[in-house]
Order: sequence, then C-alpha cells, then structure tokens
Amino acid sequence: MTDAAANTQVFVITGPSGVGKGTLISLLRERHPGLGLSVSATTRAPRPGEVDGVSYHFLSPEQFAAKVDAGEFVEHADYSGNRYGTLRSELERHRETGGVVLEIELQGARQIRVSMPEAHQIFIAPPSAETLRKRLVGRGTDAPEEIERRLAVAEEELAARDEFAHVVVNDDLERAAGQLDAIVSGYHPPAR
Repeated sequence: MTDAAANTQVFVITGPSGVGKGTLISLLRERHPGLGLSVSATTRAPRPGEVDGVSYHFLSPEQFAAKVDAGEFVEHADYSGNRYGTLRSELERHRETGGVVLEIELQGARQIRVSMPEAHQIFIAPPSAETLRKRLVGRGTDAPEEIERRLAVAEEELAARDEFAHVVVNDDLERAAGQLDAIVSGYHPPAR
C-alpha cells in the first residue's frame, strides 16, 4: 500500500463506459459526504461542460508520459484511444477523509489489485449489452465510431466481472445505488 493511502479506505469502481458509474458515485457521495472522489488524469479532450481539475486533469500525451516516467501514477491505462490514470497526489489529497472512490478502467483496476490488494473492488454492470448501447447513444457525447470502439472494449470488461469481489447491476438506479451504498457502508459507515 502507498503511504498516501495508509489510513484510507479505497473503493475502486469499474465498469463499461455508459453503465452509469458517475451517476451512482454521485448518489453514493450524497449518502457518504466524507467520501472523497479521486479526479483521474486523461489525454482525451474535454467534453462540453467539463472542467480541468474537477472533471479530469486534462493532460497532453507528452505531459501524461512525463508523469508516468516520473512515477506519479498509482495506475494508468490506455482506453479507447486515450490514456487515463490515477495520480498519487489524488490519494494523498484524500488521506484525511478516510475514504476515496477511484472511478477507473479495467486495466487500472487490475493494477490497483496488485499494488493495493486491500482496496475494495466493485464492478458496475449493465443489465444487457443492448441497454449499454442505448445509453451510450442516448447520452449524445460520442461520435458513432467512438461508441463502437467503447462497445468493443465493453465486451472485454464484461467478461472480467467475475474478477471483482462485488458486482452491482445497474438495471434500476435506486436499487443499484442502494446496493452500492450497502457495500461501501460495510467498510466506510456514513457520517451521522
């Protein structure tokens, strides 16, 4: 375990793009206001409304590579043509909260499983591949070729769901949010 995370419960939340991870994490953090959220770094371009340092740390490919070379990432992965990663400084930032959520891709979750085996790994799954396709198309943020690329990656991700200690199927948002809350509460009780 890293020094930064020594007293911090780390919750790794993984699942295919479009499965609703961000929405579920927002609901979880409403129920656990002391639970921090690690802001990932990425080389992808910001989407409308995204803010650097809040939505993601947006880095050029050269900046990202320099941080990898300097050992500044806890995990990093290539996903759908871009790079993503969790900066060590993000875990350090949440040391005092006692808990932090990492919303990361499958490759990164596997790296965290090796480097931080005590982290709690949770996989968010769609009820079906067709539901996932509809969600990706419906959010209107990606071009059709990007949607197809994300769906191809999703096949590999869905095949890996049995690697995770916990699986939440997001077929009903309130039910899925309740299930995620119950898992996290077992390790990080909400502040009263």
